[in-house]
Order: sequence, then C-alpha cells, then structure tokens
Amino acid sequence: MKTVTTDRIVIVGAGLGALYAALKLAPRPVVMISPEPLGEGASSAWAQGGVAAAMDAKDSPQSHAADTERAGAGTVDPVVADLVTREAREYIFDLTTLGTPFDRTPDGGYVLSREAAHSFARVVRVKGDQAGAEIMAALIEQVRETPSIQVLEGTMAVDLEVSDDRITGVAIQKSDENRSAPIMVRGAAFLLAGGGSGGLYALTTNPHRIRGQVIGMAARAGAEISDAEFVQFHPTAMDVGEDPAPLATEALRGEGAILINKDGHRFMTDIHADAELAPRDVVARAIYAQKQAGNRPMLDTRAALGEKIKTQFPSVAEYCARNGIDPAQEPIPVAPAAHYHMGGITTDTKGRSTLENLWVCGEASSTGLHGANRLASNGLLEALVFARICALNIADKVSCTEAAPLDLTFEEGGEAPDAEAVATLRNTMTDLVGVVRNGDDLRRALHTIAALEAASTSRAFLNMCATATLIAAAALKREESRGAHERSDFPEPLPGPGKRSRLMLTTALAIRAQACKDLS
Repeated sequence: MKTVTTDRIVIVGAGLGALYAALKLAPRPVVMISPEPLGEGASSAWAQGGVAAAMDAKDSPQSHAADTERAGAGTVDPVVADLVTREAREYIFDLTTLGTPFDRTPDGGYVLSREAAHSFARVVRVKGDQAGAEIMAALIEQVRETPSIQVLEGTMAVDLEVSDDRITGVAIQKSDENRSAPIMVRGAAFLLAGGGSGGLYALTTNPHRIRGQVIGMAARAGAEISDAEFVQFHPTAMDVGEDPAPLATEALRGEGAILINKDGHRFMTDIHADAELAPRDVVARAIYAQKQAGNRPMLDTRAALGEKIKTQFPSVAEYCARNGIDPAQEPIPVAPAAHYHMGGITTDTKGRSTLENLWVCGEASSTGLHGANRLASNGLLEALVFARICALNIADKVSCTEAAPLDLTFEEGGEAPDAEAVATLRNTMTDLVGVVRNGDDLRRALHTIAALEAASTSRAFLNMCATATLIAAAALKREESRGAHERSDFPEPLPGPGKRSRLMLTTALAIRAQACKDLS
C-alpha cells in the first residue's frame, strides 16, 4: 500500500463533530477525510430538532442532567451527564457567534421547544426544523476560511494501522462507485468523527454512507466498543417508501401533534402518562405494535398546527409535498426507523479511545451520556462538547502549527461493497435486530452476517459487518429489556442499576460462532 506521512492531525468525518473539532484545533494543521462534499451526507445536517441546553431562567443544567439520566434507563454515566449539560449554554452562545441563525423571540431570547422526556422546553432550534443544516452551514463557512484546515472531499477511511495498541495511520480511498487502491496516511494524531450505524438498517433516517464503517474499522483495529446493542429507533419516520425515510421531527409532538391509528384512536394515552412525549423507546414500540397489527399509525398535526406546519416546519412540509400528503388536511403515516446509535467506540472524559493516539467524538463514540436511550436533541450537544474536548486534548500532545497540504494521487484498485450483500445485511438488521428482538432472531442474524462477511473482501463491507456483529452479539448477550433494547423473551429489566456493556470484536465473534453452532 502506498504510504504518505504528514504532520497534520487526521480527522475522519465531516459532520458537526469533525468541523467543530477542526476549528478548535486551529492553528494546528488538520486534514479532514470527507466522503461527500462538505454539508452533504452527514447525519448532522439532517438533524431537525436542535440542540438541548438549559437556557430558560427556570431551567438548570442539573434538571437537564437528571432528564438525561432518567431517559437513559439506568446506564448513563452521571459524571458525563453533568459535564455535558453544565457547559451546554456556552456552546449555544459560541455557535451564535460563529453565525448560526437560531430562532429568536421578539425580545432577543432563544425560541425553546420541548421534546420527549424533557421536563422543560430547552431545545434551541433554527427555522423550525433545520437546526442541523443551518449549524453545519455556519461551521462550513468558518472551515472554508481557516487556512490550517485541508478537506479531502470524495475520500473515505477504510482501515486503521495499529502498532503496539497505538494508531499510526489510516487507509483512505476514493468514495465514488469506482473506489481506488487505498493509501495509508500517517499523521500526528487521529480523530474519528464519522457518524453512527443507522444505515445498517433497511428502514433508517440516516444518510446512505452512515452504515457503521467507522465503528467497525476501530473495532477491527482492537478498540473497545460500548453499548452496541442500544440503537435508537425514531418513532416518527415517514412511512412513505423512501430510503432513507424522511423524518417527522419530534418537535411536532412538542407543538401538540398526536399519534392516531387508521381508526382515529389516539393510542399513546393508553400507554404512558406523557402520551406522545413519552421517551422515544416507549413511543417507538407503541407505533411498531400498531404497524404490526395492521393499524397504520399516523402523526396528526391538523389541530395542533394546521397550515402553520408549512412555515414553521418547512422540511417536513417539503417531505410531505413530494409524497402527495397535505399535513394540514391529513395525517402523516409513520413507522419507527433506525436513527441514532447510543453505542460506539468507548471513550473517556478526554475523548480518548482504548487505543493510543485515537480520539473519537460524535455518534461514532460511546461516552456514557446516552445510556440505553438518548434524550432528544442531546446528540448534537454531545458532538459539540466532545469535539472541543478532543481538540483540546489533542492540542496538548501535538505542537506543530505548520504542515504542507497533502497531495494525493489515487490509483485504480480497491473494492466497493456488493450492492446485493449490503441490501441483505440491511434487511437482516431490520427484520431480526430491530425494535423488538429475541434470542432466536439474533442468532439467525449473526449466522447471516457471518456468511456475508465470509464472502466479501471489501474493507468497507467488512467494517459494516463488524458493527452489525457487535450490535447483534451485544443484544444477544443482554438478556433483559432496557431502554431502546427490547427482548420479547426477556421483557423485564434486570434488578438493580443498569450496567453498560463493553465488548471487543474478538468476543463478539466468539458469541457469533456459538450462535452459528447453536443453529446448526
């Protein structure tokens, strides 16, 4: 493999965490590995709700942390919850300074929305449902103007080079359909900010490339993975046959939208005291049950918003329009879809992984903030907080402030994942490792993943299979129902406080081998 050495810090990814970290590392030189043009293909840009922060005078970081821990079903690290929520306000002010046009009240305050499992309205939003896109646009403008940051658009990471538990390089290749022979880039330090794994599922709200490659790549290099089984299914993805599924933001329910079935019955009032604003896992399972029963669950915004939905939530209105739905006149069909991975690469409070010289932020990480069920709009907040933490920790170890830009020439070679194999993997995850799980289905999933992996030599696909294996193996190992992890064969949580799961890929592969043996 051709090798290139640089004094630049290598950032894998181009979403919110990657951009914010690159800015905070300046003037230290950075190279960002971005599969798509900046602003495209990142989950951050698709985030509709906003950033959670205790901005109201009656609210407090302590209340925000308590809500975070409550939603996380006993597996949130309270130290991390305190760290993140205590600093949340400062990140809103910093993003404002960087040019994010947050929605403001006539007196200059921030418009605050309430989302599920929050005890206060504390979600700061932009243009109703365009927070992610607008925050990303503001940061991209700053990145383009920062001379220390080089962006390699159209490239993707496929492997990590490791020596004595220390990351020394990352193999990258072109991300188009033709791919290329990979090039090993050896840099000063490495930050993974390449997103989660929602696209491993056939029904997802994530962009096409967000398929667990970064988590799998780190796992294959020997990094520890935590809480892999905890996949959050957004309750109200639009059930309109699109891939990825458009998202009907939770803020709609915060504004009073209700969930009904084909008979017009408001079913959430039968299930939870908070009805539509119950924790996401509760709402997702309720909608899943309605769909499985053939009751066609729908989100009804007519009484709460009427025609106002078209101006207050323009993204949702656009999704509805292109699918022939008028949300002011008819309810929106919905289904739960893989949305956010609470698990990921284990990090400490400095953003460090279990491998030396490797930091992680954003959805690829598992910091302990989200536990078994992420509190709404804590995702962007966590990405911001840990992007800065990672940047500061890396800056303490890397003093170089000048480095020549990388000049790479890719050659023919490399292998793209087989489209049919990817489709089989995604359908397997949705059908067997989805909203409600059981031991037999999880064993069948692991057997299928093993067969798909054995038939492929594509690095990108092997990374996907590694993450899928970790999710299914961790789900099989956790014999209880907790948060977003629902086992129909173990419907109750274990007594006592919940425990985070920690798993090496070698252990997950052993679980997979036993599952395959059990099926034979």
